[in-house]
Amino acid sequence: MNPRKISENVYLLGAIDWDRTLFDSLIPLPQGTSYNSYLIQGSEKTVLIDTVEPDKAYILKNQLQQFPKIDYIISLHAEQDHSGTIPQLLEQYPDAQVFTSVREKPMLTDLMPELDPGRITTVEDGETLSIGDFTFEFLYTPWVHWPETMSAYLREKKYLFSCDFFGAHLATSEMFANEDPLVLVSNKLYYAQIMQPLRNFVTKNLEKVNTYDIEMILPSHGPIYNVPSFILDAYDEWVNGPTKNEVVIPYVSMHHSTLKMVEHLMTALTDRGIQVQPYNLTVADLGQIAMSMVDASTIILASPTLLGNTHPLMANAIAVAALLKPKAHFIGFIGSYGWSDNVPKKVADMVAPLHKEPLPFVNFRGYPTKEAHKQLEELADIIQQKHQQIGVIN
Repeated sequence: MNPRKISENVYLLGAIDWDRTLFDSLIPLPQGTSYNSYLIQGSEKTVLIDTVEPDKAYILKNQLQQFPKIDYIISLHAEQDHSGTIPQLLEQYPDAQVFTSVREKPMLTDLMPELDPGRITTVEDGETLSIGDFTFEFLYTPWVHWPETMSAYLREKKYLFSCDFFGAHLATSEMFANEDPLVLVSNKLYYAQIMQPLRNFVTKNLEKVNTYDIEMILPSHGPIYNVPSFILDAYDEWVNGPTKNEVVIPYVSMHHSTLKMVEHLMTALTDRGIQVQPYNLTVADLGQIAMSMVDASTIILASPTLLGNTHPLMANAIAVAALLKPKAHFIGFIGSYGWSDNVPKKVADMVAPLHKEPLPFVNFRGYPTKEAHKQLEELADIIQQKHQQIGVIN
């Protein structure tokens, strides 16, 4: 990719990673990602905002060949997909200085010991940096998604360089989001997996950026938001909006007993006007489960007993849910067992950190009987009543 002109003296650089399938050795990337770097030419100084993943350094360095001088590198976030190429660029531009937050400086040198601390200048929240006819204002936006993250506001252009905030893991040749609903799906997936556990911080940072007059939002991953309200309104709904009349059911079944319980409960819930989304954990994408949990009011876990415990895939799903901290109000468990019926207690202990109101657990020996079906119908009634109480269903 060659440098692409966003507007006069502002360019999109960086790399599109079409082939990357996993982030942080955990997060699935069904549509790849991008590492956005931005170059701004002021009348006195030239600035580069963020860099790229080190294995894509050659792309950024080739793009920079037409820019003989970089005076400042603004590092918004220490994670290497943003900062990893800084050491190489400081060799390429021996007079360049790095600007970053107070908290990020030691993190940069911890992650990249070859960095000379003397070439790193820290800035405070609200501090400004003039490059001639342009002025940057630095905004501390911590915990979106690391504690040191900041954003940069280019006053004269009314551009917000938002780092991971509002990002999307999406490899695309389109430079602008243009209110594309498919882009919003990638945005929601990114939010669900990365920002959802940090909702309280996201809310505060949303309030902060909403005090600025913004013409464009330029994130470090995915397309640029040329209609800022497109992503700002979506984030406000995901973070602050109510849950919906939805039940998410992650499940595992070894010999179909648990599956039959899931199917019966799904039918009972659907008959009561409740939307259901099941996920077979042997094939499901954790990202899709995370995205469903953004809106769901209830989570029902379904698993057989395996060697006196819940199935390991279910244990992993519970651990991920505990990390994501979804908004859901209620949580329950259904399952089957052969000789040990102590799994519900173990599951109750595992889900306690989620701080959700527990629903009655339904756990039966072997293939589900009429009594099991009766208890599943009663569970569906309880879920319907709970959803009525919180106002997501009439």
